[in-house]
Amino acid sequence: MKQEPRSMILGIGAFAPEKVLTNHDLEKMVDTTDVWIRERTGIERRHILEKGKTNSDQAAEAALRALKDAGLKAKDIDCIIVATITPDHFFPSTACGVQAKIGAVHAAAFDISAACSGFLYGLTLANGLVMTGHYRHVLVIGSEVLSRFIDWEDRATCVLFGDGAGAVVVGPADGKRGILGAYMKSDGRLGHLLSLPGGGATHPSTHESVDKRLHYLKMEGKEVFKHAVRTMVDAAEHSLKETGVHASDINLLITHQANVRIIDAVAERVDIASEKIFVNLKDYGNTSAASIPIALDQCKREGRLAAGSKCLLIAFGGGFTWASCLIQF
Repeated sequence: MKQEPRSMILGIGAFAPEKVLTNHDLEKMVDTTDVWIRERTGIERRHILEKGKTNSDQAAEAALRALKDAGLKAKDIDCIIVATITPDHFFPSTACGVQAKIGAVHAAAFDISAACSGFLYGLTLANGLVMTGHYRHVLVIGSEVLSRFIDWEDRATCVLFGDGAGAVVVGPADGKRGILGAYMKSDGRLGHLLSLPGGGATHPSTHESVDKRLHYLKMEGKEVFKHAVRTMVDAAEHSLKETGVHASDINLLITHQANVRIIDAVAERVDIASEKIFVNLKDYGNTSAASIPIALDQCKREGRLAAGSKCLLIAFGGGFTWASCLIQF
């Protein structure tokens, strides 16, 4: 029987800025404590991109590392997809900035906006482009500079987020390896729960919008928690059902790194053992679209992506969006 075409991850890379902001540093900036942050989120530190550096700078660095891991050159890339909600500009796209910086002269390039689900949205798009034969090598990057859109006077949100970038190269699969299933969904009725109101056509940049602090991230934490658990469970169950893989067959679960309580609640409902769950939240905080590729890179470096292993990726984000991807390495 002829095997259906499939794509796979050929290379993985990540970048974290050198500057680290710890919970103890935040104690000096806002009314909070290290204990309060750790107990409620699991976060201990986060990385902050230095002044003068851009989103496309760090995305390009992650991309180059992924290309090296894949054994490819930038000229081999046919398409660049950057998932971000903190772009360099409205336009040109951050992906075009990456293209210029790495020299991917043959690539199409564009950004997608799906918040913390963005990387999995991009991976799903790349999977389709490769499976149809439209492109051979697609570079998918999740990259965020959230520190520049955080209200550092709001203790409920400023403790949560960090900067960073992660990238993968997607290409044709060989043998049984590859992306077994992918899923995307959204519910725009929940968009108000997690948003950045200012800067767009609804609230363009004015003295009034700045005075009202509309250019900072806004979040209704309790409601986000509730829908995050529900939607990530839906995403996980959908990919398992679609591929015919049982939860007990999953070797590694990587969720969007937002809150350790959310991760634990999802894993319990999906019935995946704690030793199979990867968490690096304490070292990075919530890096939105970058969190899953950063985690993938760390898992590869630690030898957790063994040949034949099945890895389930799930995410939720503002929009409200959610997604999953099941991969056999």
